[in-house]
Amino acid sequence: MSKKHIVLWILFSLILAFFISPFASSSPDGLEKVAEDRGFLEKGEIKPVFTSPIPDYTWPGIDNESFATGLAGIFGTLIVFGVAYGMAVIIKR
Repeated sequence: MSKKHIVLWILFSLILAFFISPFASSSPDGLEKVAEDRGFLEKGEIKPVFTSPIPDYTWPGIDNESFATGLAGIFGTLIVFGVAYGMAVIIKR
């Protein structure tokens, strides 16, 4: 695959992340739902080691929730790409 194709796929991924992220479900996942229903959700909560720069997929300082969530999707996509690229470079050596 050429570098041009890789760049195009990354751009496509970023655009998709921006426009699809605001439609993510706000409902709890399966494990969280069971813990909530059974009454032990609080027992699993601990003090986080570090705080997220993008808490609950909202970008601090941006009032438009959909836009902030889209930016969080872009940021997450770039992080995943960076980690995958870094792993590929290490494995290739």
